Amino acid sequence: MLKLIASKTSPYARKVRIVLAEKKVECQMTEASAFDAGNPMHAWNPLGKLPVLILDDGTHLFDSRVIVEYIDLVSPVSRLIPEPARQRIAVKKWEALADGVNDAAAAIVLERRRPANLQSDEWIARQRRKVDEGVREFSRELGERAWCYGESFSLADIATGCALGYLDLRVRDLDWRDLYPNLAKLAEKLGKRASFADTAPPANASSQK
Repeated sequence: MLKLIASKTSPYARKVRIVLAEKKVECQMTEASAFDAGNPMHAWNPLGKLPVLILDDGTHLFDSRVIVEYIDLVSPVSRLIPEPARQRIAVKKWEALADGVNDAAAAIVLERRRPANLQSDEWIARQRRKVDEGVREFSRELGERAWCYGESFSLADIATGCALGYLDLRVRDLDWRDLYPNLAKLAEKLGKRASFADTAPPANASSQK
């Protein structure tokens, strides 16, 4: 059986977990954190990052974008990444934007955990601009459509939904629902899917790393 090494608060891991659920792929999850003593993630990923998917033959896959593409290819259930090149790139572009928003939000969190005298307001402002403009782009690209790309649910929606959920967890002063009602509508719809509901961060997640 596949094994996923991940944190329940990671938006990248949540993306993978949702894809596993939507593709009906069985996988055992082991919780770990790059913030644990000695960073145990280095045992599975030389970069010390999560998530990591361990295949049946012992191969380690890392970077959520690589993992979700692998899962989508090996399971015939409901393709989440289109095969035609132009459509595929469009969906992957959504994923790249979502991961970029996550990267910037995580950078803000990490900077604010440093001693106050070492924190850089300029650095935080730079990352916040990425978050703000990334979410604005989500809204612009979505427009009045029901789904992020095309006429059906795809990896674009999964990645975007995970990014918005991570902002609720880590960048709470950004009221994206009031700013962008179309994103609020999308998030509400996604939240009703079992894959999203079952992978929501724990109730006490805001206090976790």
